[in-house]
Amino acid sequence: MSRFLTLAYGLLAYVAFLAAFLYAIGFIGGFLVPKDIDTGSGAPLAEALLVDIALLGLFGIQHSVMARQGFKRWWTKIIPCQVERSTFVLLTSIILGLLYWQWRPLAEPVVWEIQEPALRLASWSLFAFGFVVVLLSTFLIDHFDLFGLRQVVLYALGRPYTSPTFRISAFYRYVRHPLMLGFLIAFWATPVMTVGHLFFSIMTTGYICLGI
Repeated sequence: MSRFLTLAYGLLAYVAFLAAFLYAIGFIGGFLVPKDIDTGSGAPLAEALLVDIALLGLFGIQHSVMARQGFKRWWTKIIPCQVERSTFVLLTSIILGLLYWQWRPLAEPVVWEIQEPALRLASWSLFAFGFVVVLLSTFLIDHFDLFGLRQVVLYALGRPYTSPTFRISAFYRYVRHPLMLGFLIAFWATPVMTVGHLFFSIMTTGYICLGI
């Protein structure tokens, strides 16, 4: 029963990650989602900035603290080690969901807007390329281990966990952090850059650079 529940928990966390990742594409790109980076109930500038900074800060604190080895050693005294990564993924996905839900738009004014159809297409292509790089980079590392699914499957099968072997291939031959680079490309490649989108891009770029 323990193995079944562990596997179910890992699958739930992985599905939550997929939902958060797919929503992020629409949230940043401004399509196919009920609320994106530039839509939603308006708020006074000071309130919007405080709320958005708090949401990004919450994500940054959770993401950074839970990734620390010291925290992991303490955390796995409370929860089983086989679900440590899945718990990290699930909490990250929940916080992203909160960010999508509570984000306060700063749509006006527009910083830049590309009118030329060919250049708009190039911008959207670059946006899509960024997210493709992100996704492919996770598989180059070990996608299912990165998001906790490999750990719970091995536990369910009664097999010991072994860390995946990292190989320098594809993007990693040229860039140290292609996954982070993909996010940066996706955050900045937009035909319409609003103040809110610019604020989001600056804050997340700063966090990525600090994290690296």
